[in-house]
Amino acid sequence: MLLYISDYLIEFDSSFAIFQYLTLRAILAALTALLLSFMVGPMMIRKLAKYKVEQAIRSDGPKSHLVKAGTPTMGGALILVAIVLSTLIWGDLSNRYLWAVLLVTVGFGVIGWIDDYKKVVYQDPNGMSAKSKFLGQSLVAAVAVGWIYHSATIPAETQLVVPFFKDVVVDLGILYLPLAWVVIVGTSNAVNLTDGLDGLAIMPAILVGGALGMFAYLSGHIEFANYLAIPSLPDAGELAIFCGALVGAGLGFLWFNSYPAMVFMGDVGALALGAALGIVAVLVRQELVLMIMGGVFVMETVSVMLQVASYKLTGKRIFKMAPVHHHFELKGWHEQQVVVRFWIITFILVLIGLATLKIR
Repeated sequence: MLLYISDYLIEFDSSFAIFQYLTLRAILAALTALLLSFMVGPMMIRKLAKYKVEQAIRSDGPKSHLVKAGTPTMGGALILVAIVLSTLIWGDLSNRYLWAVLLVTVGFGVIGWIDDYKKVVYQDPNGMSAKSKFLGQSLVAAVAVGWIYHSATIPAETQLVVPFFKDVVVDLGILYLPLAWVVIVGTSNAVNLTDGLDGLAIMPAILVGGALGMFAYLSGHIEFANYLAIPSLPDAGELAIFCGALVGAGLGFLWFNSYPAMVFMGDVGALALGAALGIVAVLVRQELVLMIMGGVFVMETVSVMLQVASYKLTGKRIFKMAPVHHHFELKGWHEQQVVVRFWIITFILVLIGLATLKIR
């Protein structure tokens, strides 16, 4: 929005041209989202506590979690508000990629809000039925993916890029649709599974989101894209604004979500953040790199899949409890140890993901 205002003001003072720079707007988007989080956060937490929007604690979980009973949830709404407002303020609203990521993020946020609402009102830790949640996620993802596919103008928008191999590019054609759908829905649920400890999901989301913002900026710059042998995508640069807003909003939320948490993210935040990471990766053609950088999310998801499969096939459990962060808790790790060590793992994986820009 302010981009259009600066366009007009340039006629009177050329110094307003500074707001045309993408890097500056990305930084300002991050700072705006961070400031909004700090301003709105305390008030939102008080309101959530007043109306007893509290987290229902699983009875079969670690006993140390019982002290978390009564902590406000649905704090992810704070992240959503900060991301959306900051993106609308600093982004180029004529950019179709920007509207695609906002559609997916808000759409999955609404599904998460409904899920959280059922948990709060009925004090049921399970919330929405798995079928209803999956159907809603699939619908939102399908609409976004279909729109992106049919509005694609260059082949690079629907090609699969294989990291570390600059000459290996797969023309997906119609297969782009199921791949993009799997990435968005899968990442959304993976982040949701990871969100089980104070600060565990948000920091990896921040790190991965920031790295994807770098990919977006480089892909949107034709000279950098050609030099690095990555897809040159003219519309992708504006996604750096969204990723900047995600980083700022995430850091603001972490201020209140760090141990001991004053508020929980809830599905409204976890599903939205995961879907946001998924759709950005799809748009910048870095789905495989997302799997590397988001290795913690992958590990958490795979641990649940293995646990369920093992129990159904053999009647035995592989882990003490799934997702795997609970396994480490039950082995004696303190909650903060699990969280910080998973952060460190994510940091290393993000560096490996960024290394794919040059090692190819």
